[in-house]
Amino acid sequence: MMRILTLLIVSMFLVSCGTTVPQMAADGKPLPRLYRISKSDTSRIQFRMLDSINALRQAAGVGQVTLNAQLNAAAATHSRDMAVQNRPWHFGSDGSSPIERVQRAGYTLTMLGENISETFETELETLAAWMETPDTRSVIMDRRARDLGFAWHQESGGKIWWTLIMGGGGASPRQPAPTPSAQPQG
Repeated sequence: MMRILTLLIVSMFLVSCGTTVPQMAADGKPLPRLYRISKSDTSRIQFRMLDSINALRQAAGVGQVTLNAQLNAAAATHSRDMAVQNRPWHFGSDGSSPIERVQRAGYTLTMLGENISETFETELETLAAWMETPDTRSVIMDRRARDLGFAWHQESGGKIWWTLIMGGGGASPRQPAPTPSAQPQG
């Protein structure tokens, strides 16, 4: 009884001081705040993800990656498409595979892997979840990766569909490698 009275007094004091008391869930933990992303946040979020991935890769002795516009476009297209389909999976509503999507976006190197997520979590919480699972972690830590595509689609209710694509490691298997020019240099 004394504990409840103390909590009530502390809560009243905090409210009177203008401090916001977080709403609590049934398990006693604070309810998560809705993570809203605006159009102006795009670069900040993409570079935060890039910096975080490169820090993880560096700690593991793996080379850094750079953002790639074609992979970003393929990731954005797939994030929107997953929302339309209302399911997180690697195939497009037109039956396209991740490889086909990156080729359509003009990416000429090999698509090495794709991570997807349907969540209300931030990009860094999503990255942490991907790093906890061996399959999605291996995509992020692939030693052959040179390029990163990262995008999302947020529904009006707040649900976020995240897509991360890693690429590099030579020419795409469906496209021949570029051949050197036979013309003399000079």
